[in-house]
Amino acid sequence: MTAPQTNKKQRPWLLEMSLVPLLGLLAVFLLFPGPWSTDPSIAPTRSAFVFIALLGAVGWGAFSVLRHAEGLAQLLGQPLGTLVLTLSVILIEVAMIVALLVTGPDAPTVARDTMFAVLMIVLNGLVGICLLVGGIRHSQQRVNVEGSGAFLAALIVLGCLSMVLPRVTVSKPGGEASLPLSIFLILASLLAYGFFLFIQTGRHRGWFKNDDEAPGQHRDAVYSIGLHLLLLIVHLLPIVLLAKHMATYVDAGVHSAGLPMALGGALIAGIVLAPEALVAVKAAFNNSMQQAVNICLGSGLATIGLTVPAILVAAFLTGEPIELGLASWNIVLLAITFLLSMQTLPTGRTNALLGVLHLVLFGAFVVLIFE
Repeated sequence: MTAPQTNKKQRPWLLEMSLVPLLGLLAVFLLFPGPWSTDPSIAPTRSAFVFIALLGAVGWGAFSVLRHAEGLAQLLGQPLGTLVLTLSVILIEVAMIVALLVTGPDAPTVARDTMFAVLMIVLNGLVGICLLVGGIRHSQQRVNVEGSGAFLAALIVLGCLSMVLPRVTVSKPGGEASLPLSIFLILASLLAYGFFLFIQTGRHRGWFKNDDEAPGQHRDAVYSIGLHLLLLIVHLLPIVLLAKHMATYVDAGVHSAGLPMALGGALIAGIVLAPEALVAVKAAFNNSMQQAVNICLGSGLATIGLTVPAILVAAFLTGEPIELGLASWNIVLLAITFLLSMQTLPTGRTNALLGVLHLVLFGAFVVLIFE
């Protein structure tokens, strides 16, 4: 495969300057851990300053991860390129959730709240924006029926097993999963998601492609596969290490302000998903709805398939209790989302009306956070 042409006037080393604030902040937190209180009531000005610095550094680094993931997508093609982007973003999300599970107050529900927020953001907010933007610009857009159906089937099964079943079982109080159920969820999530990746990248790779769509053009310098992968990892590692501090500042701020703890999960999910969301909306705008669907549904599925095993293992190792079962109104909203998605994507044709309906559901999620 011939590599895309690179603009000779570009200076690639300038694009990697995001490593400077990332590594600088990481060095400060590692060398001087004491002064950085995460309690805004003790030092509100300092806490706000540190949070803004972390948000800027992690955000800039996340967009660099996105840039290298897009470069890999250009070289590898679909759906492998989108898969690299999805796994990179979910790794950051898992790091933040595990950090809050171990260190944050009200830790038993933060993992559940963040996972549910990711599902609502990608399945309703992001899908809705993509369908609306694509529908207004291109009227109807085509997606692969087999791929959409496979995504939704896996999402429905793993989502209900992980986030509904622990609420209705009686072996543990509240939404906690018993030890046998936790072991089953770890094995089932890894097995189902692993086999899904095997299908997506192997024999049925064509389910997740649309040959009528033109491949997106990567505007920045395109290197070799090995160099893009190396730079992606080099950017990703400090983000993951800083994720703990980022998550604890978000959690402390929400707790100090007396806001619902579910809002902390939504903020973490929004920060992590921002770069991926831009890629999905851009793809829909450029009439590449299949790529947008791969990003949205892939993020939702990876959130359940990878985050659930990670947090359950972390809970075993730390002895921290964890609630996976959703509250009743969340279960209703999740069920409506799955029903609407079954009408939206497996038909093979999308339009702006369906996007508006998904955005209405996302609005309901935002309002009910404060109920």
